[in-house]
Amino acid sequence: MLKQFARILFSTLMIALVINCGGGDKKEVKTTSQTSTTAEVSSSSSDIVSAKDGGKGFEAISEGLGFITYTPKPEDLQFFGDPRAIKGGTLTSITSRFPATLRTIGQNSNYVENSTIEGLCYEGMITTHPTTLEFIPSLATHWKISDDKMTFWFRLNPKARFSDGTEVTSKDVVATYDLRMDETILFPSSQLVYGKFDRPVAESKYIVSVKCQQLSWRNLLYFGSMSILPEHILRDLDGTDYLEEYQYKMMPGTGVYIIHEKDIVNQESFTLTRRDNYWDRDNPVNAFTSNFDKIKFSVVKDNRTIEFEKFKKGEQDFYVVAASREWIEDCEVDSLDEGATSWPYSIKKGWVKKRKIFSEKPAGTSGYAFNMRKWPFDDKRIRYAFSYLYDREKMNKEMYYNEYSMMHSMYSGSVYENPNNEKVLYNPEKAVALLKEAGYSNRNSDGWLVNDETGQILQFEISIMTGSAYMVTPVQQMMKDYGIDMQIKFVDGNTNWKNLMERNYTVYMQNWSGLVFPNPETSLKSSLADEAFNNNISGFKNDRVDELLDEYDQSFDQARRVEIIREVDGIYSDIHPAAWGIVRNYQRMIYWDKFGYPEYMVSRYGGDYRSIYTYWWIDPDKEARLEKAMANDETLPQGDVDVKFWPKYLNLNQ
Repeated sequence: MLKQFARILFSTLMIALVINCGGGDKKEVKTTSQTSTTAEVSSSSSDIVSAKDGGKGFEAISEGLGFITYTPKPEDLQFFGDPRAIKGGTLTSITSRFPATLRTIGQNSNYVENSTIEGLCYEGMITTHPTTLEFIPSLATHWKISDDKMTFWFRLNPKARFSDGTEVTSKDVVATYDLRMDETILFPSSQLVYGKFDRPVAESKYIVSVKCQQLSWRNLLYFGSMSILPEHILRDLDGTDYLEEYQYKMMPGTGVYIIHEKDIVNQESFTLTRRDNYWDRDNPVNAFTSNFDKIKFSVVKDNRTIEFEKFKKGEQDFYVVAASREWIEDCEVDSLDEGATSWPYSIKKGWVKKRKIFSEKPAGTSGYAFNMRKWPFDDKRIRYAFSYLYDREKMNKEMYYNEYSMMHSMYSGSVYENPNNEKVLYNPEKAVALLKEAGYSNRNSDGWLVNDETGQILQFEISIMTGSAYMVTPVQQMMKDYGIDMQIKFVDGNTNWKNLMERNYTVYMQNWSGLVFPNPETSLKSSLADEAFNNNISGFKNDRVDELLDEYDQSFDQARRVEIIREVDGIYSDIHPAAWGIVRNYQRMIYWDKFGYPEYMVSRYGGDYRSIYTYWWIDPDKEARLEKAMANDETLPQGDVDVKFWPKYLNLNQ
């Protein structure tokens, strides 16, 4: 539905922030901002709440009160689903890990799985339009901004309900903020983000306001999109209780999907069920999304081979082809004989569709992140030496079939990339010179570089999941060729993430989603550098960047914001907390030909497989056609591999 679509998009864009939910409005919590009180709120039904207070008749007077809203234009409706969509069926999906928690807030809640759950099961007061990114209603029908842009008001929809049937009121918004600000949820970036607001005020049952402590163009975006949890449950919990009680249990949400306790099999699977009582299901713009009755996530821990095999057997409906070798070799069909019985025959016969889907999804960052708090990467020269020995171009040519481009920025390929960043490519001469300058000019009898004064071997460890070995072992060999002992340790995904968050690592193979609205604060703010459980993983500190981040928040001029981020990007690139990786601007996917979907297939800015959960549906006619074709060895049309709806849309609308 409209809200589900935009929440998944927004959760994807905000994963670095992990914008979530929580709270209780009466109890004391450890908070940096508890300056306001909750007004007396009526518990009566909406028909006795005055129009001015958000009750019946509010819409008629809203403009006079200074509130605004958004009404979709007819031409926009195509981006909120396809009228051909059919409800029903179960979508099967495989995930590489069972998340450390099913909570969407607090410690260990910043997995992509948590972001997906948040987008499907919870809602904020407002969200963003799928193509224009302007604000649109969610739990709130209207909102108001003060002239100085320091105070916001939201009018909650009197129809809004949690999955347990209780009304959504302004108390729930206050409770959400309170839990967010509770330091015992062990997620300091939450206090960093929401500490910029005073405690919200429930001005009436349906009107809630909040004052900003400092001016920022992002304040409305962050506060308005905060997922709302029910006060009637949170009022009896503090942060510690919440972390424990809801580790693997879902709190009621307002979203279109729910996870029942019986559908959670720890470490094995969890299933989302579409709610029959979703409060906004009759909204016309929600008619053609959220089409699956159930979405089942099964866990195959860190083994892409098994996951691929399960797809081939029909145990997974779609498969994201991350490896170029799989895409070019395992999914190649041109060289197959008609009578072949090997796996790609299913693609050649058109039973499985192969698609490369282009979008405007931000590239994010990939490569190797250094822990600058620890030896040897506390030395900038060692960080650069690693990067000069990391031959990405060779790997792209020999391993990835030249499917990628080289990354040189935190904002690769976007308007925010600093064009003056050094293009750090393979250069062993520079690497050797830097290693000598850092005191590593000699090797021992085993061929390892040793410190000229202490004799210590230049040696460090990287922890990876088994499925990543093919990407890391070539880098290990590159380091070995120049006397650097890069040792590989295999761990599961949860352990690897835990070590990263607790700063128990030396170098980390990273792959972070990008944001349409850059928010470097949560990964670069100096105040987070020496704290655990936040996204400043490298221990980055810089006074000038701190100044720029403060200015960035307060600049309402997009051109100036671009200048600021470019300068931040340049400083970061020079300090070099990471060796950049490779980048591509499309999603490679294969799927069994039983689905319907809009022409664009994925959202404009989300651009990945999670659009399937919102837009796609099981087409009974296609499903029957597929079964018949497979039974009779008939061929179905494969169609165009490249899907370039969004690049064409961009060209037409520039």
